[in-house]
Formats: sequence, C-alpha cells, structure tokens
Amino acid sequence: MTIVDLAEFGADFTADPYPYYARLREAGPVHQVRGADGGRFWLIVGHEEARAALADARLSKAPATVGVTMLDEEVVGPNLLVLDPPDHTRLRKLVAREFTGRRVEALRPRIQQITDELIDAMLPAGRGDLVDALAFPLPIIVICELLGIPAADRDDFRKWSNAIVAPTSAESESDAVHRLRGYLDELIEDKRCAGPADDLLSALLCTRATDDDRLSAAELRALAYLLLIAGHETTVNLISNGMRALLTHPDQLAALRADFSLLDGAVEEMLRYDGPVENATVRFSVAPVPYGDTVIPPGEMVLVGLAAGDRDPARYPEPDRFDIRRDTRGHLAFGHGIHFCLGAPLARLEARVAVRSLLERCPALALDESSAYEWLPGLLMRGVRHLPVRW
Repeated sequence: MTIVDLAEFGADFTADPYPYYARLREAGPVHQVRGADGGRFWLIVGHEEARAALADARLSKAPATVGVTMLDEEVVGPNLLVLDPPDHTRLRKLVAREFTGRRVEALRPRIQQITDELIDAMLPAGRGDLVDALAFPLPIIVICELLGIPAADRDDFRKWSNAIVAPTSAESESDAVHRLRGYLDELIEDKRCAGPADDLLSALLCTRATDDDRLSAAELRALAYLLLIAGHETTVNLISNGMRALLTHPDQLAALRADFSLLDGAVEEMLRYDGPVENATVRFSVAPVPYGDTVIPPGEMVLVGLAAGDRDPARYPEPDRFDIRRDTRGHLAFGHGIHFCLGAPLARLEARVAVRSLLERCPALALDESSAYEWLPGLLMRGVRHLPVRW
C-alpha cells in the first residue's frame, strides 16, 4: 500500500484539510500516512468506519498494549484518554458522579454573567480579536471556577495548554507538561490541606464509589490535567470556528438572527462542519482490523478522522455546505462510544450562550480580514489562534 505523506500537502492542508480528506476518502476509508514529524500511522477518513472505530475494542486507547509510553501519561499519570476497561470504566464512573448534567445546567447563570461581562469589555473598542476577547476567556474562567483554579493562574495555564495541544516543538511541549504537573501537585495538596470546598476538584478528592473506591493521587492529578485542557481548548475552537462559519455564510447568519429556535441546531452544525478536534487522540491496534480490502495489522498507531468523517457525503449530503437546519445526528465532533467527551454538555452550553449573546449584542458583527489566519499546528486541534472581527 502507498504511504500518503501529509507533509507534501503543505500549509494548505493545515488551513483547509477537507479537500485533501475528500480525495483520500474517494480512494478508500483508511490509509497509511506519514505525518510532518516523519511518524507513520493509519488514518480513517470515512464516517461509517470512523464511528465503528471509535467503539472498536480492537483499537486500544492504552499505549502500554503495544509497548508505547506517551509524554503526558509518563509525566502526569494515566488519564481517561489512555485507558481501556476496566480501568477506564472505574475512573469514568468516579468522575461522572460529580460531573453531572445537573451541575452543568446549574452553571448557566454564571456562564451568561461571564459572557455579558466579556462582551461589555470588548464593545468599546469596535474591533478586536474574538479569541482573546471571548472564545478563550469564557471557557477558561468556567473550567477554572468549576475545578477551583485561582484566577491569578489562568495566564500561565493558557501558555502551558497551548504548548500541549498544539506544540511548536517537542521541547516546548515537554516543558509545559512538566510545569503543569508541578502546578497540579501543589494545587491538589493545597486543597487537601484546606479541607472540603464547593468545587469539583475538592469533591473528587473526597468522592468514593459504593465499594469504597477512590481516586489515587496520580489518578486525581491526571484527571485534573485532562479536565483542564479538554475542558477549555475544545470550547475555544468550537466558539471561534463556529462564529467564523456563521460570518462567512450570511444567509445562515441572517436565519439564526431571525429565529433563535435554530440555535441548538446551529451549534450542532458548527460541530459537524468545522469542529474543534480534527482527529481523535491516538489508538493502537491489538488485533487485525479490516476495512474493506485493507487490514490494519496489530501493533499500529491509528488516528480516527473526526473532521474527515463529518464531511463524508455518504452520511451528510452536500457535506461542504454549512446549513444550520441540517440533520446532524451522528456527527463525531465529541467522539463516540465509551470515550465520548465527558464535557460535551458544558461545551454545548457555553457555545449556545456565547453565540446568542454575540448576535444579540453585536448586530454589525463581521470578520475583519486585515490579516491572515494563524492556524493551530498539528493533527489534533482544528482552529485559529486569533479571529479578527469588527462590530
């Protein structure tokens, strides 16, 4: 089988990978590819195949199954994204007891208040960066308050998080992971000494299952690491990608302004059309996995294409058309199966509040295309570092 060298696609692939994924999909649902770093892996680009892969036990999330160690797992500890059942089942059950739909819905007034305050601050300027003004600070404030992270530490955390999810070098990524581990160790110890408090991290310190199980120190640190990074990075890009899609499709923007009952569907179409996560975190084949005439052998690294699958015309007619009235059921933006994103309800709530508030309070909102976009590097996150707008 021919190995597809993604580096040959150049910068255009980072800016708009969808035409490249379409060409790959026309040739078959799964391909051997080589990344920019020279590493070789398998990439699944069909919707049906991607959805099946996300729930396939033959594709393990645990690097140890093939003798691999990931940086964050080695430094911080095993989080939910690098575990299989029964370890994954146990840890997810413990955190799900605290990260409930009721707790998320109770955050709605505070999310609205934060959004209003951020928009109040941005309005006098008349133009600015929507990422810096709203898309980043909203989810980082929410997740930090939810977990009990001091406000003074948010700027440091932003730098570490950016270096981890969209690294510019192996050295910067490693430094950020080590710094975040040290920070979380100190934070958890402070909370342990301070006693019970009304935040999720304090609750997780005390939570027990019916069999008297509880999170170990390493498990708690790794869980806090995952919730902090996944709990805001995806929402930053959901809001900025979603608003960019709306503002480049004036007919859809006008329809939503005229009828906010379309809001929930609009957010789901934002997720399908240009979601915040381009490819799911890596999986490892522990048995032969067939896709038509192609078989992924055991011991291979596999990326499941969320963005590619959600533009598959076999699942969504005219997939490159942004349509907020579309039936988006089955989209893969939050994954599928036992690793479905734990924070999906929170991300959806934040996006709905942010989008509606922006459209209601900024009737002249438009893209300010005075500079080229700086796209996030790598194959994990899909988004821009800045989104210039005027209002």
